[in-house]
Amino acid sequence: RRSAATCLQSRGMLLGVFDGHAGCACAQAVSERLFYYIAVSLLPQETLLEIENAVESGRALLPILQWHKHPNDYFSKEASKLYFSSLRTYWQELIDLNAGENIDVKEALINSFKRLDNDLSLEAQVGDPNSFLNYWVLRVAFSGATACVAHVDGVDLHVANTGDSRALLGVQEEDGSWSAVTMSHDHNAQNESEIKRVKSEHPKEEGKSVVKQDRLLGLLMPFRAFGDVKFKWSIDLQKRVVESGPDQLNDNEYTKFIPPNYHSPPYLTAEPEVIYHRLRPKDKFLILATDGLWETMHRQDVVRIVGEYLTGVHHQQPLAVGGYKVTLGQMQGLLTERRARISSAFEDQNAATHLIR
Repeated sequence: RRSAATCLQSRGMLLGVFDGHAGCACAQAVSERLFYYIAVSLLPQETLLEIENAVESGRALLPILQWHKHPNDYFSKEASKLYFSSLRTYWQELIDLNAGENIDVKEALINSFKRLDNDLSLEAQVGDPNSFLNYWVLRVAFSGATACVAHVDGVDLHVANTGDSRALLGVQEEDGSWSAVTMSHDHNAQNESEIKRVKSEHPKEEGKSVVKQDRLLGLLMPFRAFGDVKFKWSIDLQKRVVESGPDQLNDNEYTKFIPPNYHSPPYLTAEPEVIYHRLRPKDKFLILATDGLWETMHRQDVVRIVGEYLTGVHHQQPLAVGGYKVTLGQMQGLLTERRARISSAFEDQNAATHLIR
């Protein structure tokens, strides 16, 4: 899933990619809800009070976000009341905290990620009288999602990452070449500091079982994620929720399965790692992509392909003939091949589809 929105009551724009596992439910829910939590976290007390007073008196709410939707984007109408109720509880708590006017973007991003994940867990534990919603909140909690979100406000860029998606800045050097600046760290077994962090949070006797075969408890590749309550809840809570839940959940072998060596939960967190960068004139674009891209292509190739597509440089480069003796027939073949490349490039309506091609 992907999301893009402009913050209307504060400054900046939000962009994000969300990669689901064990189903799409968690990624769908996070893609719909996370930006609201971030936007609310960035609001001053005065605006939060205005919004709460409007709800109390039944007046129209100030719009918080302007969504930039793709025709295929889906928003759950059935769950909208539940989502709003949880969000309102969050801004009421922010009002009670009275944090003041100095809002730290990094802190707001971290708090938003953690709070939404906590709400996903709580909603699944409480359940819902509506049978559809009751099953939905459980599907969301038992599936999982990684998230990579960028907040851009003028020259200030913050990237909050949970999991193994990645953010990359495309930088154009003075000679026209392209270089990549990594704006996130993967939270998986390839990151030594993540392995140390995970192991430090559990007893020493679990040292060999917490990360096994490059996976969390030998099962999960990302070391941070939303949802995935199978790696967060106690065994008793998991059994209680599954047994009291709908038949679809009780009949699902995955939800009833307890990970091996499950002794000291939680093993998983949704807390993001936030990186700040002050944008420079040579910083030309930002790429947010899930692990599927980075497993296939090197980051330098990704930046070069997108950079050349955006600037049209690959259309203008001199024709390479490979030697001095070139017949007219060979030259015609080279020109025909070049024309075909140019025409196919124009088929792509944006850099993302061009990169995939």
